[in-house]
Amino acid sequence: MPIFSLEIFPPKRTAPVGTIYDTLDGLQGLSPAFISVTYGTGKSVDRTATARIANTVRAEYGIPAVAHLTAQYLDEAGAEEALDLFDQAKVAGVLALRGDRNPEREPANVFHHASDLAAFIRERRPDLPIYGACYPEKHPQAASLDEDIDNLKRKVDAGVTHLISQLFYDDEDFLRFRDKARAAGIDVPIEAGIMPVVNAGSVRHMADLCASRIPERLAVMLEMWGQDPASLKEAGIVYASEQIRDLVARGVDGIHLYTMNRPCAARRIWANTKAFFA
Repeated sequence: MPIFSLEIFPPKRTAPVGTIYDTLDGLQGLSPAFISVTYGTGKSVDRTATARIANTVRAEYGIPAVAHLTAQYLDEAGAEEALDLFDQAKVAGVLALRGDRNPEREPANVFHHASDLAAFIRERRPDLPIYGACYPEKHPQAASLDEDIDNLKRKVDAGVTHLISQLFYDDEDFLRFRDKARAAGIDVPIEAGIMPVVNAGSVRHMADLCASRIPERLAVMLEMWGQDPASLKEAGIVYASEQIRDLVARGVDGIHLYTMNRPCAARRIWANTKAFFA
């Protein structure tokens, strides 16, 4: 049976912390295997926020939580602090990421890659499940998909036990990547990351950030309804639902739905696809 999981993020620092309850209340009934909680660029306040929300997900909603942890701006003391906080929150795992570069800050130059952070976590917490990210259309900085998969294999060898993909909008791209990963000896579960289309600008921004192509069908949607948010949202829910149905029918290990803290769209997609996870 394929896995179904969700991602949420802490409220912006200018928003009331309690707004996370609006998101979590709206997601009740979706029955995810876990909810992952994102993380900032490495400040102590980010660690605290992620741990607090992970604890809320587990303790108040009864759902296992996976805490994100980004490497670029962490030193060993910061990583230890984060792991201690995650221990207290009783997380079900840690998603080890390199994280995006912030031009206003200098990296710590301790964990250069997610694989370095994964190895550190594996050494300090031998029994903790470690999740990792993967790029179906290759990492933007990789020269080729084959090179990226070689790097991904190193990440798995360092201790990653479960992979979650970045967004993609053509299932063939993910399935091609999955087959190449399996051929390279990567045998851990690989969940397909689905980000619903709800805003034309955000789709183009995220596709550019992740070096993900926009297939013709999606480009037509964006052109037709880009200035009509309500219609685009409806079309986006259908698009994501069809992606999920196709992927599950073709034997994916699981689906990781990026909720963007929009529970209404997530609930609609779940209603359209939940039969595939029963």
